[in-house]
Amino acid sequence: MTVWDDLVGQDRVQKQLGAAARDADALVTANSTGEPAPPGSKMTHAWLFTGPPGSGRSTAARAFAAALQCTSPDRALGGAPGCGFCDGCHTSLIGTHADVEVVRTDLLSIGVKETRELVRRAQLSPAVGRWQVIVLEDADRLTEGAGNVLLKAVEEPAPRTVWLLCAPSLEDVLPTIRSRCRHLTLRTPPVDAVADVLIRRDGIDPERAAFVARATQGHIGRARRLATDEAARSRRAAVLKLPLRVEDIGGCLKAAQELIDTATDDAKQVSEEVDAKETEEMKAALGAAAGGRMPRGTAGVMKELEDRQKRRKTRTQRDSLDLALTDLTGFYRDVLAIQLGSRIAIANGDAQDALDRIARSSTPARTLRRIEAVSACRRALDRNVAPLLAVEAMTMALRAG
Repeated sequence: MTVWDDLVGQDRVQKQLGAAARDADALVTANSTGEPAPPGSKMTHAWLFTGPPGSGRSTAARAFAAALQCTSPDRALGGAPGCGFCDGCHTSLIGTHADVEVVRTDLLSIGVKETRELVRRAQLSPAVGRWQVIVLEDADRLTEGAGNVLLKAVEEPAPRTVWLLCAPSLEDVLPTIRSRCRHLTLRTPPVDAVADVLIRRDGIDPERAAFVARATQGHIGRARRLATDEAARSRRAAVLKLPLRVEDIGGCLKAAQELIDTATDDAKQVSEEVDAKETEEMKAALGAAAGGRMPRGTAGVMKELEDRQKRRKTRTQRDSLDLALTDLTGFYRDVLAIQLGSRIAIANGDAQDALDRIARSSTPARTLRRIEAVSACRRALDRNVAPLLAVEAMTMALRAG
């Protein structure tokens, strides 16, 4: 099993990264032996992975990081870096390699303070590995100030440092940063490929794997969650019933409130356990007394932790809402396909009765307006509009068609 096995349906990207890893390996070998570096190298110091949600941007970045740290003796015999078995590959993939820093955020943004720490680390030489690799999974969440801090590091990189940035699209990254990165675009994986990896790697029943791969339209992470989490399947089923519940104003407002309540409950469930653990660990680190009394001068640190937890809860709620809106968009996409007599596969076959009912009672033009209403709700949430107001406006627009 190589480091590339989890990169589903991305043969072109895998080929490019494999070639770059070979050249990176040759470059390190040349530097250690005093030989000249190979001409026309496909390796560079900064990469930008873009693609739709579920395409595997972070998976590709982590696989590439592991290939760069590969220490397999087969490389000397012409083997490709990224064996998946050596210590370099294994520790990179599980997140314990000393020279691979994977940065992801559960907050709404990445600020200047965190970015400066990354830039400081990027200036260090590799401690035990072949490269110092920084994987920034949420480069689209960098604030403008943080982006300007990162720009300096990307402009003047340390000799053995590689930046791997991930974002949904090029437009989500500052032009000055993306112009200094090699760009790789990932596509949505084919449904059959997603089902196959769920069966092969996660032991999911073939019938369920096919169903969740189709329902999530090739989103690997969502498909795995839907296959293994009964609560996730129940929430999706409730969302797919929403189009039938917006026939009057009362139904619109009630459906909107229930959608917000579900997202809030999700955020609360996720955050409660994590918050409690973090708080206890922080108190212990600050030397809290046995009775829970905090030492003097620690109130500011605890307040900062509480603020961070509050921001994380907001992010979790937004993510849960966005997931519901994605399912809703898929529903109306299927309605439009039925209305136009398209031959594309229906993603939500388990809601066939609801699809047929909505398709018969409306027109393609109304369906397109409803899809736009869902998109407008997502944009409003991105602009920090109050979630309940945004969702209520959407359900009213769905009713009007």
